[in-house]
Amino acid sequence: MKQSKTVWRLIAKSLGEKSGKNDKEADRIALIRLLMFLSILITNSFIVANALRHWNDKTVIEVYVDSAYVPSPLSSEEKQRILSTKSGRFPYD
Repeated sequence: MKQSKTVWRLIAKSLGEKSGKNDKEADRIALIRLLMFLSILITNSFIVANALRHWNDKTVIEVYVDSAYVPSPLSSEEKQRILSTKSGRFPYD
């Protein structure tokens, strides 16, 4: 029992200046400060873990579309001209 009081006393002192009219109120204030500190610590841990997890994500997503199935306002001659270009791709790609 004495060791838990000593640990609590050290935690309370590490959170800052003792505030309150009596010891009971000071303990409540220290408990609130401890909960706030733990909340901030846990939140920051999740933020850092997420940053480390996605540190070097270079996922490349490529989408290939078969032009035969895409409706187009171009005439068939224009489509053939575009598809028969040197690169086989659209000129503006």
